[in-house]
Amino acid sequence: METMDKKAGKREARHKTWVTIKQNKYMYLMFLPVFVLLLIFAYYPMYGVLLAFKNFDFSKGILFSPFAKNHGMYNFIRVFRNPAFFNALKNTLVISASRLVFEFPVPIALALLLNEVRSSKYKRIVQTVYTFPHFISWVIVTGLFFSLFANEGIVNQLLVLLGQPKTKILSDPKTFRAFLYATSNWKEAGWSAIIYLASITGISPELYEAGEIDGATRRQLCWYITLPSIKMTIIILFVMQVASLMNAGFDQIFNLYNPAVQDVSDIIDTLVYRVQFKQGAEFGYTTAIGLFKSLVNFALLLGANGLVYKLNGRGIY
Repeated sequence: METMDKKAGKREARHKTWVTIKQNKYMYLMFLPVFVLLLIFAYYPMYGVLLAFKNFDFSKGILFSPFAKNHGMYNFIRVFRNPAFFNALKNTLVISASRLVFEFPVPIALALLLNEVRSSKYKRIVQTVYTFPHFISWVIVTGLFFSLFANEGIVNQLLVLLGQPKTKILSDPKTFRAFLYATSNWKEAGWSAIIYLASITGISPELYEAGEIDGATRRQLCWYITLPSIKMTIIILFVMQVASLMNAGFDQIFNLYNPAVQDVSDIIDTLVYRVQFKQGAEFGYTTAIGLFKSLVNFALLLGANGLVYKLNGRGIY
């Protein structure tokens, strides 16, 4: 009798599922292209992680190439025996963690400041100015900053005219990381602030009116109404950034770094690029590094979400 009840319950659940799908069929149709793209570009290529465990042979392909020595773990052994990998890992973690400190709060502060601007025309102008650098590629941005801060750049020429020593910000290991954070903020802070501004526009004006009636100042309205209202947006973006700590910003660093600052700027992605395209085709070795990166990012995602859930009572999932 119990078995029959379970089967009936399962049939009813399936029926409800199909009814829900039928009721929302147009939503599912809209999602279908996204699902297909995910399958093609995100899930189908995942079989390529097999390269991390194989000694790749072009003539045999990924599936039929022989497994590497040490039960397929030879590529990982090579990775963890390479001192350059540990230096790149250290730089990746330091730069990414520093970005959380020096870059993550900047768009929030910018959005809060823009929200306080009363003139809509001036607000649009400022927002456009701050957003525009996002659409410039790092190749062009790098050329711009090299023109400004290179040894014979505009800034150094002005310093010489003023009787000051030249700056070596692009080739000084002590200042290069700070230069990374400053240029990244200049380029991306305005674009990232759009998300927070969109979240702020969803706050009910009645909350601000009630606060003003109670005599709250603009700073108090910002602290007690605006920030708590966009807290979940901040949490989601924070967890996502923590989950990508192993990335560190390849485009920016690849275009800006040079041999003089390689010890403090060589990250995992630049190491993979150098090994793959300059030292030879090491598909298994570089795939092992990529798989390690993905596993660490996945662990960071779970850890960050768990921490947020514990502190806030609610995570992103």
